[in-house]
Amino acid sequence: MADKNIVKNKRAERRRRRVRGKIQGTAERPRLAVSKSLSRVFAQIIDDENSTTLVGIDSTSKVLASELSGKQTKTDVARKVGEVVARLAKDKGIEQVVFDRTGSPYHGRIKAVADGAREGGLKF
Repeated sequence: MADKNIVKNKRAERRRRRVRGKIQGTAERPRLAVSKSLSRVFAQIIDDENSTTLVGIDSTSKVLASELSGKQTKTDVARKVGEVVARLAKDKGIEQVVFDRTGSPYHGRIKAVADGAREGGLKF
């Protein structure tokens, strides 16, 4: 019998590949990749043609720490990550992105990052 975590990781990798097979980040419209762990949320804007990360931030970065005040839920922090990544993208001249949820369902913290990025002015 296979280890339960091995099976779980294989399924997650299959979902990730299925999502990534349908989207591609370009120089004009890079990919906004969002991933999460139990305690953190990560967001990167990636140009797949040149294989470069244009903007990257996570929920424990110093840029975000100054904007967070008091005790907030993980979803509130995720929304703030979306707003900050949108602001950093605007500074680099990025207006439109393709959203990559990296195999995670589109709800909860993943949706909060997307909503925050839309509020920040990114279009996808």
